[in-house]
Amino acid sequence: MSHPPVRIGIVTVSDRASRGEYEDLGGPAIREELTRILTTPWEAVTRMMPDEQPLVEGALKDLCDQEGCCLVVTTGGTGPAPRDITPEATEAVCDKILDGFGEQMRAVSLKFVPTAILSRQIAGIRGRSLIINLPGKPSAIADCLQAVFPAVPYCIDLIEGPYLETDEAVLKAFRPKHAAKKPS
Repeated sequence: MSHPPVRIGIVTVSDRASRGEYEDLGGPAIREELTRILTTPWEAVTRMMPDEQPLVEGALKDLCDQEGCCLVVTTGGTGPAPRDITPEATEAVCDKILDGFGEQMRAVSLKFVPTAILSRQIAGIRGRSLIINLPGKPSAIADCLQAVFPAVPYCIDLIEGPYLETDEAVLKAFRPKHAAKKPS
């Protein structure tokens, strides 16, 4: 029996990109990295919005609650600038915050740039969806996604989402030995 593709939300938060003043590079970078990592069939559900907290909250809720995305990955809006509100929007819609994601992403980013301490990425759970905030720079997106993705499939297992498999030549997902594979 064939299952429909897993749905993954990709949200670009950027005033200028949402106005068409420059090309969104963050959203496509997330899609490219997920395509490299995942072997499970999936489809992207994309959104682009300005740095307006109510709009970002609405998009996150819609992707989790209406679109059925088990994973929602954001890019942009995680810095200290006055209009950077993605972490606040994420926290406002989540039932639980998973601090380890942000800690790991900052630790990896600090190997490349000292300003990584300014990044405020977080991750959290809304219902049966995992939301992860990534930075806006495409190279940082790849670094951060690779740093945290080994834990993503098991996290989605724990919140009763679909079984995600990765290309082990690219990135090996970690599941405890007692975690049984879900039947096809």
